[in-house]
Amino acid sequence: MLAVAYPTPHLDKLNAALENEKLPPEDRSRLEAAKRVYGKWVADLDEVIAKGLPAAQTLGEMVQLLNQYAFYINAELIYDSPDDFLYRQKGQLKLDNSVIEEFLPRLVHPSLMPEIESMEVSVGPTTCFSAVYFESSLDAPAIGAGLRIRTKAQDFAISKRLYLKASHFPDFEQCLQADTNLAYVVAECKTNHQP
Repeated sequence: MLAVAYPTPHLDKLNAALENEKLPPEDRSRLEAAKRVYGKWVADLDEVIAKGLPAAQTLGEMVQLLNQYAFYINAELIYDSPDDFLYRQKGQLKLDNSVIEEFLPRLVHPSLMPEIESMEVSVGPTTCFSAVYFESSLDAPAIGAGLRIRTKAQDFAISKRLYLKASHFPDFEQCLQADTNLAYVVAECKTNHQP
């Protein structure tokens, strides 16, 4: 089975919350416990993938594990906390949003999407190309026409590396180069809760 290194944005948010100087002591122990639950969740997801079940069954089990873990984070960790710090800081801490951010790359595993294995793509949170522009004019020419790119941070993307080069010369003498990621699939990971 292919060994895949997944990004860990949710674990990173748990660790960042633990380092927050304003974190109440009671929430510190709750976050430490959440890291243990997180470790089990990740191990369970890896185990489901390793079973080699049909894709639909693997997906069903993975989604069930996601729902259980997301409920734990939202209800038991954040909402049931005796102090309201985690709830008040939800937008800053991003403990709930990052769960789905960490889960999505696992859906692109070759056992679920065999065709992805040969595509040489990056999967997970990244910064991707959004626009190109040139800082140049007739009266103020610039090398490579002043090639500039705009990028956007993506919570989840299936992307490929992209290299751009611009010059006023066919042999690319006096050129500017830029590299970025070109996203083919993107998702913004947000959670919306109804009161």
